[in-house]
Amino acid sequence: FKENRKDDIWLVDFYAPWCGHCKKLEPVWNEVGIEMRNMGSPVKVGKMDATSFSSIASEFGVRGYPTIKLLKGDLAYNYRGPRTKDDIIEFANRVAGPLIRPLPSQHMFEHVQKRHRVLFVYVGGESPLKEKYIEVASELIVYTYFFSASEDVLPEYVTLPELPAVMVFKDGTYFVYDEYEDGDLSSWINRERFQGYLHVDGFTLYELGDTGKLVAIAVIDDKNSSMEHTRLKSIIQEVARDYRDHFHRDFQFGHMDGNDYINSLLMDDLTIPTIVVLNTSNQQYFLPDRHIESTEDMVQFINNILDGTAEAQGGDGLLQRIKRIIYDAKSTIVSVFKSSPLLGCFLFGLPLGVISIMCYGICTADTEGEVFEHEGAKKESGDRELTDEGSEEEQEEEKNGKYTELSDGELKQKDIMEKKKD
Repeated sequence: FKENRKDDIWLVDFYAPWCGHCKKLEPVWNEVGIEMRNMGSPVKVGKMDATSFSSIASEFGVRGYPTIKLLKGDLAYNYRGPRTKDDIIEFANRVAGPLIRPLPSQHMFEHVQKRHRVLFVYVGGESPLKEKYIEVASELIVYTYFFSASEDVLPEYVTLPELPAVMVFKDGTYFVYDEYEDGDLSSWINRERFQGYLHVDGFTLYELGDTGKLVAIAVIDDKNSSMEHTRLKSIIQEVARDYRDHFHRDFQFGHMDGNDYINSLLMDDLTIPTIVVLNTSNQQYFLPDRHIESTEDMVQFINNILDGTAEAQGGDGLLQRIKRIIYDAKSTIVSVFKSSPLLGCFLFGLPLGVISIMCYGICTADTEGEVFEHEGAKKESGDRELTDEGSEEEQEEEKNGKYTELSDGELKQKDIMEKKKD
């Protein structure tokens, strides 16, 4: 494979046998291989145990499992989309094909526009802008398609101020890239590769982090058809549509079904339906200080964020990081006990038991030490008393000294008395 891979285009799943996510992907990956073969795709589909062939995995920059890469010549494109059959196949077909796809006719343009919600098109001849467009396409082809067309192929409603030009078609209209207002072409395309309004999930929110935009989300329950849920969703949609020119450079709009993911992100329980604005670059978030009743209220809330009068919560400071560690640890323990109480008792009960035994041993050792110290002190006290009174020899010498002080007659009388006693 290493010697001959450049002769073909390869879609490879780098996996580890022990990885749970890899096992979950396996049936999907088999379907991808079967469908790519049946459709006659030039892309060859394979998988490699990255733990057995670690040198090859390291060569392609594999750092986690599973990692999906499309290998095309000297280039390796990393797949970062949802792990579904259709999304993976669409990625493979897009990256394996031409970098810039020509649109030769209006019919072809209309056909492609119906298939793609976001469409980037270069219009004009050879120019430095086209060279930059090709360079950006080689980097961002993993996310979206890039096309080129002549001016007469474009729809009649399109008006270009000058040529060459780069355009994006989305949300039922089009927008022309302006270097002076929009900055770098790569940054502009990265910002504009999403529709103005999205159904946001965890993966989409992660991808939106690359755009540098704030994300205004209506957190609702899609299954709840009450007026409050539908009203907040409609307000966000209206702001995204009607105030696009005011906010599109700074804001992305959408709605999220349920508050589980958002709760874990904010480390708080949000009552739904509600509206929250996220700054994915520094983990800050904004909550409205009053109920959002209309589009005007939402616009005022956004303006307060832009001018700095709205209070930012969260962030990535030291206190928040400590809070995040505690929250993640708590969430992990709760999830383990919910999914498998016996496993939870074993995982957390065993270390606690070991620690308890160690503490008991330490306390017991201290108590015995105190007993030994008490006995040692008692013995030392006894020795001290004995020393104060004097030794037996000293006492005998003292008696002898007293005897010598007596007279000879007294000594004889004392000896007679002692014999009588004997």
